[in-house]
Amino acid sequence: MRESVPRAWREAEYRQRLVGSRCAKCSLVRYPPRIICPKCGSREHEEFQLPRVGRVLTYTVIRKGPVEFSGQEPYIVAMVELGENMRILSQLTDVSPEDVKTGMEVEAVLRKYREDSDDGVILYGIKFRPRLRRKAP
Repeated sequence: MRESVPRAWREAEYRQRLVGSRCAKCSLVRYPPRIICPKCGSREHEEFQLPRVGRVLTYTVIRKGPVEFSGQEPYIVAMVELGENMRILSQLTDVSPEDVKTGMEVEAVLRKYREDSDDGVILYGIKFRPRLRRKAP
């Protein structure tokens, strides 16, 4: 899929931040945000920052992916629960397929998503990695 520089800039805010939307009428939570609620059709919503820490509910390892992800295989796609019954599909990073476990804690990080070889547009977005346990000083 070819990306244009203007489109990459327009969508950067949503690709690089964990921002969701909550419908003002029916309270449906969506990620990424939507202008029109798919449940009730309302255009009234509020954006909010989603939690940056979650856990892996389920995952799969992609060994032969679409052409725009060639060279990245194998990569892991996981259903990550972020609380509030908020579940999002995301790539996992900084972990090998054999080390991924259902239930493992993960945290959001900004990583290179893909690069358009024709135009040189590099896209960055949110991926999740195993949560780093920081030691107290």
